[in-house]
Amino acid sequence: MLTIDNVYRANYALKNVIRQTDIIRAPKLAKDTELYLKTENLQITGSFKVRGAYYKMSKLSDSEKAKGVVACSAGNHAQGVALAAQKNGIKATICLPDGAPISKIEATKSYGAEVCLVEGVYDDAYNKALELRDSEGLTFIHPFNDEDVIAGQGTIALELIEQLPDMDAVIVPIGGGGLISGIAYTLKTLKPNVKVYGVQSAGAPSMYKSVKDGKIEELPSVSTIADGIAVKKPGDLTYEICSKYVDEIVTVTDDEISAAILALMEKHKLVTEGAGAIAVAAAMFDKLDIKGKKTVCLLSGGNIDVTILSRVIKRGLLMSGRTAQLMIELADKPGQLKNVSRIIADLGGNVISVHHERANEGSDVTGCYLRIMLETRNYDHIAEIKKALTDFGFKLL
Repeated sequence: MLTIDNVYRANYALKNVIRQTDIIRAPKLAKDTELYLKTENLQITGSFKVRGAYYKMSKLSDSEKAKGVVACSAGNHAQGVALAAQKNGIKATICLPDGAPISKIEATKSYGAEVCLVEGVYDDAYNKALELRDSEGLTFIHPFNDEDVIAGQGTIALELIEQLPDMDAVIVPIGGGGLISGIAYTLKTLKPNVKVYGVQSAGAPSMYKSVKDGKIEELPSVSTIADGIAVKKPGDLTYEICSKYVDEIVTVTDDEISAAILALMEKHKLVTEGAGAIAVAAAMFDKLDIKGKKTVCLLSGGNIDVTILSRVIKRGLLMSGRTAQLMIELADKPGQLKNVSRIIADLGGNVISVHHERANEGSDVTGCYLRIMLETRNYDHIAEIKKALTDFGFKLL
């Protein structure tokens, strides 16, 4: 059974291993709420996962430590297990999906673990890890469906109570459910009036659907930029805890996650991965009733691959109205491009690319099309530019 005593024991075991991450005020991210960020993206290994992994491994017997451990992960649990194994002198084998970001794979190797890449997603890596457990007698360190792992993640709630005792709500990412299970159980035991909200990606809503339908469900597939929470099926233990202690679960889109990553970088100089920004996305896009509440968003991880980051920034700019693409139908005569450029410049827009093409078959012989990419301030700015162009007589497609 998960007990509050176990959470406190985990807190003691982790005292000299992890850092107590800061809570910072974030007044610019969401309206009508006093928002704070719990910066687990700045934890050692770049995510909260080291908490549960280290505590679980600290409780292994000498014979279990001698045989070694095996784990599966989308990336962050792998690093947590690898570091915990290194500190305890234990041999670790980590199964990762072959689509895991290269940065996470290399970071796992850097802690001395042996990496086994498995074709598919997290759940395929999980099955491979179980094979190795049975064939080689290794101890399996589950990323979420384990009482000791959950207790380790619950230490975050003890820090929150100490750092922000008058908080009203906490928003937590959900993949398999280990993080929110530990936080929800601990908060509801010690401060039952605090609301605990969970967030999943719309492309991987396994816990959302399971809790909604009242039974554990497995998704046929998952697809999201939040690779750290791309889990097809929640654990039986985490499902039970979430069903009992979590107040509400919502979903956000990849575009909303991208916008949250961008906002955290620009406004708070914090780099997060998709899973790490998902709680902020829920607050930014009004997915939850947090109006007037002192709310904490948990930034669960910061291990985003730099090759993905550039694409995420591009989507985030589009999602937040910071860039816009306009298609304008023009008469093919001198001065048209000059007029378009003048209108945009006068209103403070910045043209970053222009594509001009003659009319296609079936359209006016004297017509042409102008496709422009702009840097803009927000959606109101885009609307202002569009109105000025149409008022001048241009036709927007």
